[in-house]
Amino acid sequence: QVRAVESGGGLVQPGGSLRLSCAASGIIFRLNAMAWYRQAPGKQRELVAYITSAGTTGYVDSVKGRFTISRDNGKDTVYLQMTSLKPEDTAVYYCSTRPASGSWGQGTQVTVSS
Repeated sequence: QVRAVESGGGLVQPGGSLRLSCAASGIIFRLNAMAWYRQAPGKQRELVAYITSAGTTGYVDSVKGRFTISRDNGKDTVYLQMTSLKPEDTAVYYCSTRPASGSWGQGTQVTVSS
């Protein structure tokens, strides 16, 4: 199972940007599709974005055009660049494999508020 350490969250105003990072271990990183998930208070965890081992990406409709997922196989790290942030993006963000391995890190809190 993947072990993930997420970082980069924080408090940002609407329209702002953040870059999340996730250092993964316990897997052969370059062979795995990776993804970012988020869970808002009172809601189920949802897939936000994924990137395959070949670099193909996909996004949930609500973040298309605003978020960009990328990976650095030399650092076993996956990133999520978030721009034009909205209050509805407020959540704890997690990374894992896709499909999710079933183990979760501590996540990183993103709060979008004025």
